[in-house]
Amino acid sequence: MKRLPAKLNGIGSAAVKKATGRTWIEWVGLLDKAGAKSWPHAEIALWLHKKHKVADWWCQMVTAGYEQASGRRVKHQKPDGFEISVSKTIAAPVAQAFEAWKDAALREQWLPGTPLTVRKATPHKSIRITWSDDTNLSVNFWPKGPIKCQVVPQHGKLTTAALAEKMKTYWSDKLEALRLFLEKKP
Repeated sequence: MKRLPAKLNGIGSAAVKKATGRTWIEWVGLLDKAGAKSWPHAEIALWLHKKHKVADWWCQMVTAGYEQASGRRVKHQKPDGFEISVSKTIAAPVAQAFEAWKDAALREQWLPGTPLTVRKATPHKSIRITWSDDTNLSVNFWPKGPIKCQVVPQHGKLTTAALAEKMKTYWSDKLEALRLFLEKKP
């Protein structure tokens, strides 16, 4: 059996075993034996669900992990391009972090000169954005107590793995700028 990375699809083997009853090595071997190398994504997921009673979300995770292990998919790759996410815990209420994204004047102070279109905003929970290159940005906000929150931008439909890595670094830097902006506010 070939050697697998410690994580596939961002998930370690212990977590996969806990949720599905099998490790990555076991799933890869089982799927290879079943002939899944030539199956489309949906067929693999359906097989996992029907034959092995894997829960829906885990069918997708195991399928994507298998596709990575078999060389059909690379890190951050999704069916419609590449997708990354980063997160940052900030010492500010979730309402302030949400407004810093939603309000254009506030956003200009930590994310200057960045054209974007807010498609949908659910107060203090999420913002859906069309980025300047027509890619999708989804920002989620999680309260971590009364004066702390976690902000998680997820940028999808990126065209290449290199662009995904570049945007992962970009959003890490911008979240730090947001943290500095929010934590200096009175």
